[in-house]
Amino acid sequence: MKDCILQKRTVLAVLLTCLQVEISCGYLLSNNDEYQVWLTTGDQTRKLSREAPCPVTSQHHGYSVWVDRNKRRQTIDGFGAALTNSAAYVIFHSPVRNQILTELFGSGVNDLGVNYIRLPMGSSDLNAVDPYTYDDMPSGQTDFELNHFSIEKDKAFIIPILKEALSINPHLKLMATPWTAPAWMKTTKNVFGGEFINDSRYMQTYAQYFVKFFEAYKAEGITFDSFSVQNEPVLSKNDYPTMILNIDPMKVFIRDHLGPLLRQRNIKTKLLIWDHNWSGSWYPEAVLSDRNVAQYVSGVAWHGYDGRHNAPEAFHHKHPNVDMYFTEYSGGGWNQNYADVLTTETRLIFIGQTKSWAKNVLLWNLALDEHHGPTKHVGGCRDCRGVITVRTGSSSYTKNVEYYAMGHMSKFVKPGAVRLEANYFKWDDLQCVAFQNTDGSTVIVVQNPNTRNSANFSLDIDAKHYQYNNLPPRSVVTFVK
Repeated sequence: MKDCILQKRTVLAVLLTCLQVEISCGYLLSNNDEYQVWLTTGDQTRKLSREAPCPVTSQHHGYSVWVDRNKRRQTIDGFGAALTNSAAYVIFHSPVRNQILTELFGSGVNDLGVNYIRLPMGSSDLNAVDPYTYDDMPSGQTDFELNHFSIEKDKAFIIPILKEALSINPHLKLMATPWTAPAWMKTTKNVFGGEFINDSRYMQTYAQYFVKFFEAYKAEGITFDSFSVQNEPVLSKNDYPTMILNIDPMKVFIRDHLGPLLRQRNIKTKLLIWDHNWSGSWYPEAVLSDRNVAQYVSGVAWHGYDGRHNAPEAFHHKHPNVDMYFTEYSGGGWNQNYADVLTTETRLIFIGQTKSWAKNVLLWNLALDEHHGPTKHVGGCRDCRGVITVRTGSSSYTKNVEYYAMGHMSKFVKPGAVRLEANYFKWDDLQCVAFQNTDGSTVIVVQNPNTRNSANFSLDIDAKHYQYNNLPPRSVVTFVK
């Protein structure tokens, strides 16, 4: 490891810090011309730790991470996770609820800075109460006038948590997603599985259902930036809320019912389609092939459980006027290796999806308890892991690896930031992405996915070099200036 060679006089404090964290800082030309550094290592010795700043240098070796400020890509809306019924429940009932919410949504030095939340419209596979929709009827009955529509069950703990989060971060953006229509609108007459009834009367009513949802939440002071028409629309499961909404009915629903009604009511919430895996690009391709449908569609939402992670990038190049969103990925009991999960989530999800043109990156549950729940009367994921784990009946909670993977962007990349073009490396070499915030600050995130070797590299931007040495294997670092 090389010492920091400083121009003119050696600044002892900087030198000692550089030695401690094994960074070769090069020649210090200006005390103000340096990047601030935050590091998370696969061995967990550093977790979003503030490291020695890295100043401009006349030397550079190793990889070159170059950033072109003139090539500006998509605007970023935010980073976050889903506030499922279970997530809201465990946070609401924690004795340290305010502390948790502040650390999740706050903008302080120790806060995560979550600024985008996905909200299930009714139940999903993570529920602390019995599954419900906003218009549940006794068996054999219908409600085409939606006289029984109500968001009352959301008022128990979901809406209070949203209001507290918004009080901490008034700029928090929300996305809404239904897992199912009310049972009486489905072929199975059950919220678990089945298909939406392909009939114009049901479609007209279901479009009104969405409008009533937005209006009911607006009456609570809560508005939505975006919504998807259906979560995972080609999936039907008999043990938790799901619903198939095939391509042709989806097109008719958007074109003839939902799209026109939203315009009529002047509801400007962005309409997203698909909300399912990378492997299924054929579905949004088919939906957007109808121009009369496409006029109402703002974007395509993707999940990361199947397919190639760069599918949204390929889709963007075919449809450059359609925005990309990344809306679900979960860690869980199937992989508890910290370094492996940190590598996967930073390489494929946070770096991979923003470089594939995603305007947001959302994980699955914001919070769960120590039993991966609660899950009341539903199947689905039994070992999903939240961004944090909140222990039942205790004031303790754990920040999981997802917290730190997300934090390398959510703490520093603010809504309205623009992604800047940065170079690409081989799969097991470096991964990197760069952004410019609206205040002019620059954020560069670099990951070393290699399982054995540390990485040396220079940040090459604005015709200057900033040398960083010994980024440990399976670790990630964020630079801010």
